[in-house]
Amino acid sequence: MKPKTLTISALFVLLIIGLLAWGNAAKGGTASVQGTPPASASASALVAPLAFHDFGTISMKNGNVSKEFTVTNPTSEDITVKTVLTSCMCTNAFIVGADGSVKGPFGMPGHGGAVAPANETIAAGESRIIRVVYDPNAHGPAGVGRVDRFITLTDDSGRTLEYEIKANVTP
Repeated sequence: MKPKTLTISALFVLLIIGLLAWGNAAKGGTASVQGTPPASASASALVAPLAFHDFGTISMKNGNVSKEFTVTNPTSEDITVKTVLTSCMCTNAFIVGADGSVKGPFGMPGHGGAVAPANETIAAGESRIIRVVYDPNAHGPAGVGRVDRFITLTDDSGRTLEYEIKANVTP
């Protein structure tokens, strides 16, 4: 092999190794991905009697489906929900206040701009409704099949509470 070809080959291999190492290092951080909390986040003092719902088989032709979850503050202190984020742009969440007012929609960061802060204070012993709306048409024909989405509430101390919805989407 010619020395010039050998040098170019060695540089190419080093470049590939460098790119792989750089990509691996970038994955090792604690940055949030698609609205999910960092691995270091701890569970919120807020509680949810039900945090999972399976819609079963749903058809795209029937449009949006929704589920209302309850979030309760069982502590003796007020807790403020700072953010409500979803794991996909096909899912939105709303906070239904004690007076029936609705805040939202809250969605996935990066789709349609920044997600507005929720800043919803739940007084000691009070509850709120978290209304989750899933749009089976959001991904078009590629969106058929099993889906699994998450809704994450982050309180004022950085702790999180997560809801999960699933569905089997048909055309």
